[in-house]
Amino acid sequence: MSKHLLKTINLTIFIFLLTKNLISSDIPVGQLVDFTGPTSSVGRPFGQGHIDVIKWINKNGGINNKKIRLETVDYSYKAPRAVATYKRWKSRLKVITVIGWGTADTEALMETIARDKIPFFSGSYAGQLTDPTGKAPNSFKAAPYNFFYGPSYSDACRGLVTWALKDWKNKEKSEKPKFVHMGDNHPYPNAPKQACQEYAEELGFEVLSVINYTLAPGDFTAQCLTLKQIQANYAYLANSSNSTTALLKACNTVGAEVQFMTNVWGVDETVIKASGKAADGIVFAVRTNSVWGEDNEGMELIKNISSMSGKKDQYRSVHYISAVCSMFYIVEAMKIAMAEGELNGENIRNAMYKNENWIPEGLKDVCLPSTWKSDDHRGLMEVPIYMVKVNGKTDKKGVDQLMKEKTIKLVKEDQITLPRRPEWRGY
Repeated sequence: MSKHLLKTINLTIFIFLLTKNLISSDIPVGQLVDFTGPTSSVGRPFGQGHIDVIKWINKNGGINNKKIRLETVDYSYKAPRAVATYKRWKSRLKVITVIGWGTADTEALMETIARDKIPFFSGSYAGQLTDPTGKAPNSFKAAPYNFFYGPSYSDACRGLVTWALKDWKNKEKSEKPKFVHMGDNHPYPNAPKQACQEYAEELGFEVLSVINYTLAPGDFTAQCLTLKQIQANYAYLANSSNSTTALLKACNTVGAEVQFMTNVWGVDETVIKASGKAADGIVFAVRTNSVWGEDNEGMELIKNISSMSGKKDQYRSVHYISAVCSMFYIVEAMKIAMAEGELNGENIRNAMYKNENWIPEGLKDVCLPSTWKSDDHRGLMEVPIYMVKVNGKTDKKGVDQLMKEKTIKLVKEDQITLPRRPEWRGY
């Protein structure tokens, strides 16, 4: 064997071992996103928020000098693809944490991640994910490794009907208010349906039959005519923003006079721009204590993080901001786990229980104080409620400009604090 060949082989081995060592010292994390599927309009800013935080963390020294090695997979909101991706990650990437997305795939993986002891921080806020014990009266099953930042879909809806009752009383109406759930027959829109209907009934609403409409945009004239015919006062939109614009425009055209309320994914700044005046007055649940542009300590950090994928001052949606909060909880849990022992899934899970009224460092006034317990994964019971105000035409300018000029405004209406009722856990 020639000396040259021997040197080449030795160099190759050295590089291989070095690379292997570097990779092994990184923190492997998988991210499921919907950038091209039916929930992509909200999936893109949410997914980008996580990505930008990781870039920011890695740029600023990582987690105790370890960098997060992120693999992002666009699964297009197809649950079987998400399950297959997770299996590959577990066997090859050796992930210790997963950033998830949809309800159907999160629920499909619930038992698997519990067995594997892999914390799963989702973009689904289904109440079914909030009971780590599986022992609450209406629990779906135990979810000991499922986490999310923000109120559950059920609690967000409960917060909205609480607001609706206050609104109804302010209007000095004597008759019972009428409430209707609207959404696709799909795990995500269905997640809060029964729980919220029961609470609306408890508060004194007349609960009307569900009106179904698809997650994909379509002609929803028939649904709007039904809404008009049944004379609903408050309609909860359980779909994501992709179908909201079509529904709002159709209902505006037929003159359906109803107070629309939506979950955290039901409306955002792009929907408002596309819907124009049809979006005026809609109220929706938000996961943070402030939205873009508010002057506080946490917003300055978010602007710096925003520069990882754009301009520091470009407008970022409510979904982007909530993703930043979510990712910082994950990062801080990793730091706690590393300080107390081995960085693995079980220790990251246990780290989530260490703090009460927890706000990530640097994000004061943005992230809501959260507390996760080993028997209760409802991080918070606060439901910030914002109302959309549209003060002119929205079709000729971008969201950035419309928000700067206050043609579109997000106005905080209320912040509902729900009771932490034990029978609501996991439901």
